[in-house]
Amino acid sequence: MENSLFSKPRDLFLDVVNPRDYVQIDSVSHMYQSLKNSVQKPLKMILLFGKPGTGKSMLLHKLHHDLSKHQKVLMFDIPIVDEDDFLRVLAQRIFGHSPREVMTLTRFLEIAEAVSYPDVPIVLLDEAQLYSSSLMEKIRLISDARAIKFVITLHKTDKEDVIAKEHFQTRIWESIELQNASAEELKVYIQKKLLKANCFDVANMFNDKNMKLITSLTKGNYRDTNKLLFSLFSLYYWYEENHPTLIKYNALKSKWIEMAAIHTGLIRA
Repeated sequence: MENSLFSKPRDLFLDVVNPRDYVQIDSVSHMYQSLKNSVQKPLKMILLFGKPGTGKSMLLHKLHHDLSKHQKVLMFDIPIVDEDDFLRVLAQRIFGHSPREVMTLTRFLEIAEAVSYPDVPIVLLDEAQLYSSSLMEKIRLISDARAIKFVITLHKTDKEDVIAKEHFQTRIWESIELQNASAEELKVYIQKKLLKANCFDVANMFNDKNMKLITSLTKGNYRDTNKLLFSLFSLYYWYEENHPTLIKYNALKSKWIEMAAIHTGLIRA
């Protein structure tokens, strides 16, 4: 349906990371400003961690979008787990070195020392828990040499907390932890996302009862919220096309929210 009321809201909540989709919420904006301030300090490594779905990747992508206008910034959103490939790509994309040379850590540091930038290049590493211990050791050595400043994201679980301590210890001079959203923050997130896209009618369908249910189902997790609302608006889209008389526009139906939650696995049927 070309004129569907729900197609645009549905697509707003696709599970993709785009810095243009960044929604300004007080707590998240505070975290982002802390991250930007940390990058300006003479730190060798910065850790951004939290549970999956708390917005780490979004902040990293926004940081890349904002900083790359002014200085050399490289983003690894998909980890390169092979150590030789990682160093070779890093040397090529940061220092303009030939990609054909076999790259050792010693050779990489020689190349880095021979190239001068006004500011230390910044490398953003998403999903750092996927890198091996030996590669993380090389990353530490590169940061210790101050050839590159690293900002990394790491999932917060009991296992990864141990990994963080083993990998980084005192070498991380700053760490920022992201949390799930509160009910009020989640409401602001959803409303701002819809209003920013001029989806005023759909934004007005959310009431306090809806938000309480959505927060209860997602525990305030942004990724789970996106998946739930994508599924919910897909459902509304189907009803609008097939049974429009069943849609009430004064509020979202709790049963339909629960149906979307079953579809996304937030409720086990």
